[in-house]
Amino acid sequence: MFKQIAKQARSTQRGQGMTEYIIIVALIAVAAIITYQFFGSTVRNQTASIAAEVGGAATEAKASNDRAETEGKAADTDAKIKKTLANYNTNQ
Repeated sequence: MFKQIAKQARSTQRGQGMTEYIIIVALIAVAAIITYQFFGSTVRNQTASIAAEVGGAATEAKASNDRAETEGKAADTDAKIKKTLANYNTNQ
C-alpha cells in the first residue's frame, strides 16, 4: 500500500515538472516571436543574410546585409523623432 502511494506521488511530481517545463518553453517561444516581430525587417534581413551566407550565396548575403543596415538606420532615424499627441497623425 505504501509503495503504491509513493509511486503515485512520484508520478504526479514528474507530471507537474513536465508541465512546468512546457509552460516555460512556451513563454520563451512567445517572447522570441514578439521580439522578432518588434524588431521587424532588420532582424528578418539579418536572418536572411545569415541563411544566404551559410548556403554559399555570398551575393545574396551581401544584399540582405545591406537591406538590414538600411532598415536599421531608418529605425534609428524614426526612433529619434519625438512623438506626442500633437503630431500623432504624422507619426503613423
